[in-house]
Amino acid sequence: MGTEQIKIIFFGTPEFSVPAFKFLIENDYRIIAAVTAPDKPVGRKQMLVSPPIKILAQQNNTPVFQPSSLKKDTEFLQKFKELKPDLCVIVAYGKIIPKDYLNLPKYGFVNIHPSLLPKYRGPSPIQSAILNGETETGVSIMLADEEVDHGPILNSNKQQATSNKSYKEIAKELAELGAKLLIETLPGYIGGAIKPKPQNHSEATFTKMFSREDGKISWPQTAEQIYNQIRALNPEPGTWTTWNGRILNIIETELARKGNQCTDDLPPGKIKIVDNQIAVKTSKCYLVIKSLQLEGGKEMDAKSFLRGHSDFASSQLE
Repeated sequence: MGTEQIKIIFFGTPEFSVPAFKFLIENDYRIIAAVTAPDKPVGRKQMLVSPPIKILAQQNNTPVFQPSSLKKDTEFLQKFKELKPDLCVIVAYGKIIPKDYLNLPKYGFVNIHPSLLPKYRGPSPIQSAILNGETETGVSIMLADEEVDHGPILNSNKQQATSNKSYKEIAKELAELGAKLLIETLPGYIGGAIKPKPQNHSEATFTKMFSREDGKISWPQTAEQIYNQIRALNPEPGTWTTWNGRILNIIETELARKGNQCTDDLPPGKIKIVDNQIAVKTSKCYLVIKSLQLEGGKEMDAKSFLRGHSDFASSQLE
């Protein structure tokens, strides 16, 4: 069976899934349906917003299904069987694929996972790698099984993780890398030249869903640790501290130049204004705040914030 003949059902939800869907369409793969999360209420008015994959699928006249639960939705399972996909592709779908589905497609479920498996299995591989200060990251193309990111590997590709990029920037790069690797991998896998290789499960590491509490900044950490936390956890769930009893969201920072003002005796969390820049003392050196937002207000750069909050200088963050 040629790759242009196989029937694919695409499982994906966020922006990260979009490049893979586009690459499949552009390379003449036949996507017979897209499965994505239900529309979500967003904002104060709780307006229903469609996932990016739903919008893209509709633009390509691809049928869309939005089951709230694959396990409980017997009607969708029946529809899935009727569609008779040869292959399913998963990219950040957000739900575990139940056993009832896994063995139905001839070529199984091929998953793009943004880490070098078996490291960083689970829901937050990119954020966790940034938090840990990894210098290398990548994507893995794998076959899904009943456990989380546990199945055999078809292909993988490494990428240097530069220390000045945000989560959004790295995620965008890995989404593109994963999409290209998927297109490179599928012909060999379907043709039998690429054989699945079991992961070394003894080397597996696992990630978790991050909560708002994980974004609380502890200033006695090093500047680099806090910098990585802010890169990893923005925009969601966000990173924050408190100032005069109010929540202060810290959105973007940079490391102060090495050797610059690291020797004073100020306590962690103490603010110092240097050349109109907000510098915060950590356990080692200073962290420079570039963008921040006081609760109830809008995001501002450091200079704008200082103009409106002259009492911020020399205060203490908790």
